[in-house]
Parts: sequence; structure tokens; C-alpha cells
Amino acid sequence: MFINTKKLIFHRQFQSIIAPVVGIAVMLCVWHLLSLNPQTSLPSPFQVTTDTWGLIIDPFFNKGGNNKGFFWLILASLERVAFGYSLAAIVGISIGFIISLNKFTKDAIDPIIQILRPVAPLAWLPLAQAIFLKPNPSAIFVIFITAIWPIILNTALGVQLIPRDYTNVSKILGLTSFENFLKIQLPATLPYIFTGLRIALGLSWLAVVAAEMLLSDDGIGFFIVDAYNNSNISEIILAIIYLGGVGLFLDKIMGYLSFKLTPQE
Repeated sequence: MFINTKKLIFHRQFQSIIAPVVGIAVMLCVWHLLSLNPQTSLPSPFQVTTDTWGLIIDPFFNKGGNNKGFFWLILASLERVAFGYSLAAIVGISIGFIISLNKFTKDAIDPIIQILRPVAPLAWLPLAQAIFLKPNPSAIFVIFITAIWPIILNTALGVQLIPRDYTNVSKILGLTSFENFLKIQLPATLPYIFTGLRIALGLSWLAVVAAEMLLSDDGIGFFIVDAYNNSNISEIILAIIYLGGVGLFLDKIMGYLSFKLTPQE
């Protein structure tokens, strides 16, 4: 029995490693086959690696101006995301609780949310530039306005789905409003809050690239536009790979925090 259990664990671990490897290998094969088409300018995986080898092996170089390695480009983008996302989290969680606990406020704010929520990040850029007149605050605003909606909606949903038994326990214990928030409402709502935060983090990473393409002189979005203007497809592909890798890393961090901080059944 013990041996069978060990074999089962080994099989699962082996599968968890080999499955992603097979998936990536298939993607690279498809990519290579597409690059063989004489009517396309898509470089092969090998050509991308060759063309961008200097950027791959030395992501930390900084020769001044826009001549920087990917570490500094990604760091600039992450700084913008940190500001916009943090602001969205603070404001979004607050509004989510407010509209759930006060019907008048919900009726007043809900139409605004439904009107503004579908607006694409790029549509906010001209307005942000008109308001702030500077690229960096405008980019942070676009991140904020893109990320805030899933945080509000998931927080509000979490509050609405708090079991009535929890409320009854709060009344029996004679908890104050503040104690009820800290000991009942917040812990019960945390899984929904983290769902909203996780979605919002991905949207923030999307929004910063869009904003940097039009407003910034640094960051990963600016790098992609600059590479496009220079017809350097290999650098664009490398930037996309870095974007996906950083996005995956951020999502895993948020998933880990959610697992550690939310109450487990």
C-alpha cells in the first residue's frame, strides 16, 4: 500500500512537470512551422533567440536614456502597476463594502459602475492625459480605472453572501460595528476580495502596457512600440514572452497570498 502511494505521488509529480513541457514544445513546433511560410515575416524561435541573445543574457544593463535591459523596463512598468493597483484595491474594497451595506448608496453608484466598467483601457488615455497633463500620472490613472471594477463587484458579492448565521452570532455576542467588520464581515468576504484582486492584477498588467505604448518613454509597453517602429519583430516577441512570464508570476503570488490569508474550509 505504501509503495503504491509513493508510485502515485511520483506519477502525479512527473505528470505535473512533463505536461507543461509537452505543451510548450507543441507551441514552439507550431510557431516554427508558421515561420516557414515564405509569405510571412514571423521569425522562428531559433531566430528570435539569436537576434535577441544580448537582451536575454544581460537584462540588467543600463546605458542611459532608453537603452536599458528588460529588468529596468519591467521594473518601470511594475512601479506604475504598484501605484495604480494599490489605489484601486483601497478604493475598490471600500466602495464594495459601502454599496453592500447601504441600499441608497448602491442604487446611486451601481449605474455609474455599469456605465464605466465596459470602457476599454485605451479609451481612458485621452481623458487621463487631459486631466493630468503628464504621462506617468495618466498611466497610473488608466491602471486604476481598469482594475477597480472587479474589486468592487467581487467585494460587494462577498458581503452579500455572508451567511445569516454569522450576522446572528454577531448580534448575540453584542459586537460593535467595527468589531463586526473585523471579526465577521472581513474574514467571510476575504475569498471574494482576493478573487477580485487577482482579476484586477491581471487587468493592471494589461493596462500598463497599453498606457506605456502611447504615453511613456520607458517601460515594457514603450519597448514594444519602439521595436515595432524599428521593424524588429524578434524583440517584440521577446517582450511578449517577458510580459507573459511576469503576468504568470504576479498571478501565482496573488494565488499564494489568497491561499495563505483566506480562511480554509
